[in-house]
Amino acid sequence: MLGGTPKSIAIFEPFARILAPAPDTGWLHCGPSGAGHYAKMIHNGIEYGMMQALAEGFALLAARKDLEFDLGRLAETWRHGSVVRSWLLDLCAGILQQDEELQRIAPAVADSGEGRWTVQESVALGVPAPVITMALMARFSSQGKSDYARKLLAMMRAKFGGHATTKT
Repeated sequence: MLGGTPKSIAIFEPFARILAPAPDTGWLHCGPSGAGHYAKMIHNGIEYGMMQALAEGFALLAARKDLEFDLGRLAETWRHGSVVRSWLLDLCAGILQQDEELQRIAPAVADSGEGRWTVQESVALGVPAPVITMALMARFSSQGKSDYARKLLAMMRAKFGGHATTKT
C-alpha cells in the first residue's frame, strides 16, 4: 500500500513488485502521499476485529467440553471452503493443532498503535467502528488496564446487594 506522486511510485514500484506475493498483485498505489500509510492503518484495525472474532469463537467452542471438539481439526476444516477462511484462520489451525489448551501463553495481548489510530479516526470522522473499537478495548483489558474498574464494580455490587467478592 503505497502513497505518493506518480514519480515517487515509479521509483518504488520495482521494490514493491519484488516484495509483493506476485509482481502484479499484493501491492497498490493507493493515492497521494500518506494514502498508503492510512490504508495500512485501517487494514490493521480490521485485522484487530477479525482476530478478536476468531479468538472469541474458538473460546466458545473450547468452553463446551461436553461436545468434545477437536479445535485443531475444526479450524483445519474451516480453512477449506468456509466463508471465514483466511490467513488468520490458517494460523489458528496450526496453533490449535499444536497446543489446543494454550497452556504456555499468558492471556495478554499488546497493541502496536494501529488499532488506536483507527479508533481515533473513527471518532474524528464520526464513522462508527464498534468491532474495531471493542477489539482494541479487549486488548487493553487483557493488559490488566481494566482491573481497577473490575475491582470497584465487585465492591459496589457487594455493598448494594451483599454479593460475595473474591479476595486476591
